[in-house]
This record gives sequence, C-alpha cells and structure tokens, in this order.
Amino acid sequence: MSEQTENSGTARRRLKRRNSSFLILAAGMLVFGLAAGVLFYGLRPVTLSIAVGPTGSEDVKLIQGFAQAFAHSGNSVRLKPVTTQGSAESIALFTANKVDLAVVRGDLNLPASAESVAILRKNVVVLWTPSAAKGKRRPARIKSLGDLVGHKVGVVGSTQDNVTLLRVILTESGVNPDKVAISQFKLSQIADLARDPSLDAYMTVGPLDSKVTAEAITATAAARGEPKFLPIDVSEAIAQKHPRYESEEIAGSIFSSSPARPEDKVETVGVNHLIIAQHALAESTVGALDRQLFTQRLQVARDLPAAAKIEKPDTDKDAALPAHQGAAAYIDGTERTFLEKYSDYIWGGILLVSGLGSAGAWLRHYAKRDEREQYITHRDNLLKLIARVRGAETAEELAAMQDDADALLREALDCYDDGAIEEGDLSAIGLTLEQFHHAVSDRRAVINGDRPGLPRIRAG
Repeated sequence: MSEQTENSGTARRRLKRRNSSFLILAAGMLVFGLAAGVLFYGLRPVTLSIAVGPTGSEDVKLIQGFAQAFAHSGNSVRLKPVTTQGSAESIALFTANKVDLAVVRGDLNLPASAESVAILRKNVVVLWTPSAAKGKRRPARIKSLGDLVGHKVGVVGSTQDNVTLLRVILTESGVNPDKVAISQFKLSQIADLARDPSLDAYMTVGPLDSKVTAEAITATAAARGEPKFLPIDVSEAIAQKHPRYESEEIAGSIFSSSPARPEDKVETVGVNHLIIAQHALAESTVGALDRQLFTQRLQVARDLPAAAKIEKPDTDKDAALPAHQGAAAYIDGTERTFLEKYSDYIWGGILLVSGLGSAGAWLRHYAKRDEREQYITHRDNLLKLIARVRGAETAEELAAMQDDADALLREALDCYDDGAIEEGDLSAIGLTLEQFHHAVSDRRAVINGDRPGLPRIRAG
C-alpha cells in the first residue's frame, strides 16, 4: 500500500466525517427550529374580535377596559373591540362570522351558532305612571297594566328591542298591544320625555343602578309628580313561556330612599345582557377568556364599577341560550388538564420520535455501508496476511507485512470512529491482529533458526 494511496484514503475519510457532522448539525438545527416554531405557535396570545355598541356606551367602555387589562397583564387571550351602532349591527357581524364575540341582549333573535360566555349585567323593566296632570289634563288613573289600554307609553331607548319587550308584557298581561300607543325617546331626550303631556306611563330597561332610569324617574317626578310603579304580575308566566326572560323583583327604595321610590317591592321582568361566542370557537380559548374575565373583573371595576356585575352564565343543558363548552367547563370545574388534553399528541410524538430514531439509525447504517464493506475487506486482507506470513522467507517481507497490518488497523479504527462498525467488530479485528502477531513471531523464529546469519527481527 503506497503512501499516496494511504493519504488519499485518509483525506476521503475526513471529508466524509466533515459532511456527516454537517448533516447532523443541519438536522439538529432543523429539529430545534421546528420545536421553537411549535412552542411559539402554542404560546402566542389569541386575539378575539368582539362587536359592541353603540359608540360611547357603557358596554363599549367596559369591553375596552377589559381589553386594556388583558393586554397589560400579558394574558393568553386578548380582546379586539369592534364598535358598532348597536345590537342589530353587532348581531349582523356575528352572524356573518366577521367577529368571534358580541355583546347583545339575550332576548334578541340570535343565530344558532351563538352560545353564552358571560352575563355582563341583568336588565330589568321599570314601568311607572305620573301622579299629577300636565297642563289642563287630568292624571290618568292607571293602577295596573290593564289600565294602559287607550293610553300612551314613553319608552326610553331608540332601538326596537324595548318596544318588542313591552308588547310581550302587554300580551301576556291580557292587553292588546295594538291598543296601547308607544313613543320612543333617545337616551339624550329624557327632558323631552318628562315634558311630553301626551304620555301616561314610562318604561326603561336597564340595571337597577342605571343612571338613565334614575334620571328618567327624577325628571318625570319633578314635572308630573311622584311616580307610581306598575308591577308585572305575570312575570313568572312570561319567564315560563319566553325562557330568555326572567322573573325579577325591584326592591323598595332602590331608586330613592326619601321619598321612597318605590315604596315597596315591585314584581317585574328581567333580561340578561350577554357576551356570546361562536360555537366553533376553541373550548380552551373560551375557558381561558372566562377565567380572565372573572379573575380580573374587580381590577377593572376600580375604574369601571359595572365590571363587578359580571356573572357566570347558566350551564344547564336545557338553558334558553346554552353556555359555550369552554365556559361551562371552567364554571363547573371540569376543564381537562394539560395531560388530558394532549396525551394523544404526546404519545403520538413519542412514537414519531421512536420511528424517526429507527429510521435515522437505518439511514446512518445505509450511509456507512461503503465503510463497512471496507472494514470487511480489511479484515479479509488481514486474514490473508496471516497466510502470507507463513510463507515469508525474509525479515524484510515480515516487516512489509507488519506495515500493511498497521495500515489495515488504522483503516478499521477510522471505520469505528465514523460509526460504520460496532465495538464487537473492532474486537474481531483485535483478535485477528493478535493471531497475525503470533504468526509473525513464529515465522521470525523459523527464519532466524534456518538462517543463523540473519539478524534477529525486533518485536513489533
């Protein structure tokens, strides 16, 4: 084996080793990049768009407050408010799947994909009549809802929602709603409401601490005398027939303690103001949203007291508006743990890694097939050297064979370093070399004995 050939083989082996190291490094970087990408994707915050309106309303301020709180706290779920002109536009965007969430009243015509996430507040109907006449008119003697026939009711709010609710109340109370005149006033027209002499009763829909309701009662009391509050005696029947309404009670003196407004408790009808979500929204996302809402509501309530009124939705399966599964799981404490959610993926990943490891080992073995074939050739050549040793006639021939054996050993060690052969293969080479050295020693003794004039060969 010439020195040039030996050097060429060594260079080739180094090049292969360098290429192998490069491939391993590239594969490691690829795996690291994939893992980092999966981690980034899994931990990135989810932003949900939420339709809410009208502009400048308490609902808009409340949702904006939560959106800022979520962003400041670095929560996993963020809110992106989409301001609308009111519930009708919010529902239209929600129905068209242009938003993930919407703030709406529970008695509206909601799409089948809508499911409740949280109750922002409970609205109640407040109906009252004035006790004094305006101008030359005598005060109407209205003691119950049945007495509203032939009279006119002023409804605060420019949307159709409150009018629809009043018609439901009149119908269930045995009053033909077509025989009751209705006039609507914007929130900014409460003074006009109080001054209108044609009105015989008033109606608002809102939370019990609503500023709008309090201002309307105060304004009408100043213009038309102390209010007489009208009970809705059929509230429980309405709740039975219209599940999205609830039977509620107005406590005495809640609007004013001196004078007492009302003097005693009053039966009425309530309707929830909700955050609804698309049914297709991920369960884990909605569960995280609910957790954030209820853990941070007191923090938001420092600036927006209405945040403290947020309540959990009804999780009963027969609820008029079902709760989203993510919200129900959070509220009922049935959220799945990380292992329960992702156990299938974890085991699948383990199997995949195991398969990739086996495939990698096969590929490695396949890639090193040439070197392994070289090892087999070197082993066979070493065995041939043993046979040649027995026929050597001179010490020079034995020395040349030892040089060849040393070269074969280097080649075998390179194969072992490259991973082309196992430790057992290297042991086989060692055993063969041991036999070779025994053969050389035996042949040296023979040569020295047959030819006494020859110098003794130094042990290699």
